[in-house]
Amino acid sequence: MNDNNLSRRLLFIAAALLLLVLAAPFASAQRVLLDKVIAIVDDDVVLKSELDARILEITQQAQRSGQPLPEDREEFESDILEALIVENIQMQLANRVSIRYDDDTINRILGNMARNSNLSFDDYVDALEENGVYLQTREQVRKQMTMQELQRGMVSRRITITEQEIDNFLNSEMGRELLAADYFVEHVLIPSSAEDDADTKQTKQRLAADLVSRIDDDFPLSAARAAARQNASFEIGGTEFGWRKANQLPSLFADVVAEMEVGEVEGPIEAGNGLHIIQLVDKQGGTEQFVNQTRVRHIMLSPNEIRNEQQTEAAIRSLHARILDGEDFASLARQNSDDASSVVGGGDLDWVNEGGMPPEMEVIVDALEEDGVSEPFRSEAGWHVARVEGRRLQDLSREFTRNQAANALRNRKFDLELQNWLIEIRDDAFVELID
Repeated sequence: MNDNNLSRRLLFIAAALLLLVLAAPFASAQRVLLDKVIAIVDDDVVLKSELDARILEITQQAQRSGQPLPEDREEFESDILEALIVENIQMQLANRVSIRYDDDTINRILGNMARNSNLSFDDYVDALEENGVYLQTREQVRKQMTMQELQRGMVSRRITITEQEIDNFLNSEMGRELLAADYFVEHVLIPSSAEDDADTKQTKQRLAADLVSRIDDDFPLSAARAAARQNASFEIGGTEFGWRKANQLPSLFADVVAEMEVGEVEGPIEAGNGLHIIQLVDKQGGTEQFVNQTRVRHIMLSPNEIRNEQQTEAAIRSLHARILDGEDFASLARQNSDDASSVVGGGDLDWVNEGGMPPEMEVIVDALEEDGVSEPFRSEAGWHVARVEGRRLQDLSREFTRNQAANALRNRKFDLELQNWLIEIRDDAFVELID
């Protein structure tokens, strides 16, 4: 052991001795061991109380779920201690790179946990306090969020996705399945059989046609089905498909659904068991991605040490007047704008996807005609004047598809790379077990 490690070990052993406190209001009191260091981990320690608490937690979880615990108690405790050591290393790394979650963030997460338990925040906290685990739960949440953030940052940078990998994934059956669209389909079946006479068949066909004609945004297929069931003299069926990919739908509908627009109705589709009507209620995913884009140019002035809010507003209004008088927008932006990212390009923000601007700016820009210049307006960043230089519907399907494929590949690689990283940081750490 080198001198640095020896010094560090002696320092932490000395610190550990401070945990032996004297519960002694009188000179004759006995020494009471409140806790014990069981491992030195770099610049921190693992305590016996931490190990005991984790063992109890895992034991109670196993009992609740009916899962057996390992028979080898010594190996079981050793594995839990090793997990605590690796967690400790990660928390130290997180502290060095300043990953911290404040109390407001932890409260928001606890609020989500409360809602998932159908409780108010206060009732959830009361329940945790009654069970004596409120502070423990807060720290567990904080630790879990901190380690997840650290892992995302440290592991993601180790993962490389090549263009060839993306091509191979997109050409694979797994890739095609993953990127296929999901459809939410409503369905009505007006059943028929060989025993139906001509009048019955005609009645059912009229009912099917009437249902199709009545369906619109205010009266969807689900409502039409419910209304028809109340008045029909025969049973009207339907299947709750939920979200499915096209190849998971009955073959009768699969090709039809893939060509439908959201809200569209198809039918009646005649089959051996009756007349089918379907409505595409919603669609998500898929490889087709058409996005509305706007070409925007702007000038931004922000209040600063030499120009207060009122002076900044006056300056932007002066520039606005000069633009309306015919001065070149781009030249004025180069000379005056405080937006470092666009000043060299004369305020040009390039083509911006719908939803890609700050909300207060997007509202103003959406209301402008092409070549229209806005009135001065305020955002969090400062005062602006904006001009719309073009609008288009852009096909981003290829970029979207490749990004989705890259994300899928990255997710597949993440778990393996995470394990490799955890092994590396464990090997690099100074760990001393204390008997």
